[in-house]
Amino acid sequence: MTAADDPRGDAEAVAVRLLARREHSERELARKLAQRGHDEQVIGEVIADLAERGLVSDARFAGEYVRSRSAQGYGPVRIRAELARRGVDETLIEPHLPDEAVWLEQLRSVHHKRFGADPPETPRERARRTRYLLNRGFPSEQVRRVLDAPEGGEADE
Repeated sequence: MTAADDPRGDAEAVAVRLLARREHSERELARKLAQRGHDEQVIGEVIADLAERGLVSDARFAGEYVRSRSAQGYGPVRIRAELARRGVDETLIEPHLPDEAVWLEQLRSVHHKRFGADPPETPRERARRTRYLLNRGFPSEQVRRVLDAPEGGEADE
């Protein structure tokens, strides 16, 4: 029996190989299987079966993705948007995001690593740092607080 004789088995084998490399969201997995020419109905059946067996999980993917991207210095706004683009429901994302204090500390670390401990001296430099930190996915209020605060301190509200 060849792969052409068993399209479901072939699609499942490809999906399992993809999942062995790294976690995927269900939408990512479906897209990759479709790119390889598998039938849409077969893809749906395979993904449903893999989800039932616990081999693919959007919740598990969200957790791994949040850990990975936050370790790379990305903030919650960007991570949330990236997961949404990958088809992960917001209700599965939220439990994996740390609280605001953790993100604020992460933001300080990213700022210090990139720009050092000195505060921005000119409006142009402040704007450059703001753009960088916003693009990394940190909320604008937190960016303002970090840029307004002396090293390690909190800015007055």
